[in-house]
Amino acid sequence: MDWTNYRSVAFDELIAADGRPRPAAGHLVRYLAKLSDRDVASRQVAASAIARMSGITFTVYSDGRNVDRPLPFDLIPRVLARSEWVRTEAGLKQRIRALNMFIDDVYGEQRIFKDKVVPASLLANSVNFRKECVGVKPPLGIWAHVCGSDLVRDADGKLYALEDNLRIPSGVSYMLENRIVAKRVFPELFETCTILPVDEYPMQLYETLAALSPRPGETPVIVLLTPGVFNSAYFEHTYLAQAMGIELVEGTDLFVGDDDCTYMRTVYGPRRVDVIYRRVDDLFLDPEVFKPDSALGARGLMRSWRAGKVALANAPGAGVADDKVVFAYVPKMIEYYLGEDALLPNVPSYLCTDDDERRYVLDHLADLVVKPANESGGYGMLIGPRSTKKQRAKFKKLVVADPRNYIAQPTLSLSTVPIVTPRGPSPRHVDLRPFILSGSSIYVTTGGLTRVAMKRGSLVVNSSQGGGAKDTWVVDLEDAV
Repeated sequence: MDWTNYRSVAFDELIAADGRPRPAAGHLVRYLAKLSDRDVASRQVAASAIARMSGITFTVYSDGRNVDRPLPFDLIPRVLARSEWVRTEAGLKQRIRALNMFIDDVYGEQRIFKDKVVPASLLANSVNFRKECVGVKPPLGIWAHVCGSDLVRDADGKLYALEDNLRIPSGVSYMLENRIVAKRVFPELFETCTILPVDEYPMQLYETLAALSPRPGETPVIVLLTPGVFNSAYFEHTYLAQAMGIELVEGTDLFVGDDDCTYMRTVYGPRRVDVIYRRVDDLFLDPEVFKPDSALGARGLMRSWRAGKVALANAPGAGVADDKVVFAYVPKMIEYYLGEDALLPNVPSYLCTDDDERRYVLDHLADLVVKPANESGGYGMLIGPRSTKKQRAKFKKLVVADPRNYIAQPTLSLSTVPIVTPRGPSPRHVDLRPFILSGSSIYVTTGGLTRVAMKRGSLVVNSSQGGGAKDTWVVDLEDAV
């Protein structure tokens, strides 16, 4: 692989501006340089075939067909130095501690609003606040047991938090499968370079869930609740259930008895369930409380949860902190609840609820990224520098009509990682989604899921809109040079 002409206009994760490999990526870059273009191409074909045979799929909604497709996998991994990751991991743990304290406060005393650290209007207009959760005290005081925080690196070389996904974050199965594929196409590198493992995640997730059981001392019965085969993340649901050795269930497989306990229907009769790792949205979880026509959950689940007879992960209502407007206040939450400065900086954000900041946003739509507060998958946002006059006029009306629903951020020069192309390595923009588990302790994946915009120049990395994935290597510098 010839790196002679490889250059990126952004901060590149592998190659510095002077054309030399970054220290953590030195071993990888030199190894790839010894391979011929034909060898690299054949390994890319092999990697794609392995991913396809493994059934790694996602659903593209933007083309109107809603069909499963293989997730594009690129051969060249993203490489991070362990020394940098240690600092990043500490910042992620700090964030999730504060976020869980915030959620617990929201459904409890609401001190942060009374002390005017965060405006109460945020709660009044939150689409993810669940009044049915007020007064509930979940096990260990944890609401968001699984969090996927999106990180980006800007032109200054710093990692920034872009958003925190606290409802039902997905993508960890891709991270695990990417590593399996990488090991098969780069066995030599895994023998000669210290690449920190990621395969302990299913065990860590199981232990996090088991710690929530309302029947301590007994082997817990844990299930994963899926909306079913037509859900875009169904591959992940089946993958994780199998990896943890737990049952994969749908709403019709569960019922709540007169004793408020939750049971699973089996061929041997009802079996009590202790913990539900739910991948169903709040509003479809219990037709007794939320949408009465929902068939995705089970009637009485909220009653069972409130009675302490079953644990739900993530807890209903955790999405109150999964809000791009609330995100802007996370550094203040960290200072308020923990008495610490944020270790991981937020991407700067403009709140459209503030008159001055809204005026700035409306005057600079061509320069900013404007996002709705509760959309995901990259949908519904405006990327100013790539927008048309008509699109900006539309967003101006949207922001004016509902300022609480929008937040604006600078258009970052997202870092790049090379991908394999017929013309040699070519830079593509990436982000990073580490996964954080919160229970009796906090666990952070080593690295995470690197999502890559497969189109040259694109800043949209979401798989639902055609993005792909890469393996993420965290290495010791002394083993990488």
